[in-house]
Amino acid sequence: MRLVLLGAPGAGKGTQAVFLKERHNLAHISTGDIFRQNLKDATPLGLEAKKYMDAGQLVPDEVVMKMVGETLSKFKPDEGFMLDGFPRTVKQAEFLEGLTKIDGVIMFKVPDEAIVKRLTSRATCKSCGNVTNINEHSVCPSCGGELYRRDDDNEATIRSRLKVFHEQTEALVEFYRSRGLLIEIDATGMPEEVFSRVVETLEHD
Repeated sequence: MRLVLLGAPGAGKGTQAVFLKERHNLAHISTGDIFRQNLKDATPLGLEAKKYMDAGQLVPDEVVMKMVGETLSKFKPDEGFMLDGFPRTVKQAEFLEGLTKIDGVIMFKVPDEAIVKRLTSRATCKSCGNVTNINEHSVCPSCGGELYRRDDDNEATIRSRLKVFHEQTEALVEFYRSRGLLIEIDATGMPEEVFSRVVETLEHD
């Protein structure tokens, strides 16, 4: 099974990807991880991307597509994966179509107000990296470590990120809907509840 995961910041894609990986043995391909690895290894594509990043510019589609294409070329035909963070544009989606067959595009839907509430109460443990709710815990419930909040987890920044997300993905969502690949999942509630909806849709349709 080869899937694309879509969802606004804070929609829970990362958590659901962990569940999907365990249940279906799918590789989790994150665009962010691909970028970091190319930068770390100082590959030609990584160095090219760094030029744009150092200048405060967006990395062009062509560079992103080459990086993803190189990663996907290493997969055997019978190996499944989830793409997280790619494609972001219709151009990238068309490029992906030329590389491999996608079985489904899961769109995790959460109302903006719920995401704002979720992210403004998010805290991360300095010791183990566990993410929890600052309103429910004063220390990490996993290891007792100190909690901290990310600088960008404030309402103004979150609303700005959501606005950009909706503007960027509107055409992409319609692209996949027109191909009959879009799977819309209500991503509100506990992560386990959301995953049960994913399983119900993927395994019983």
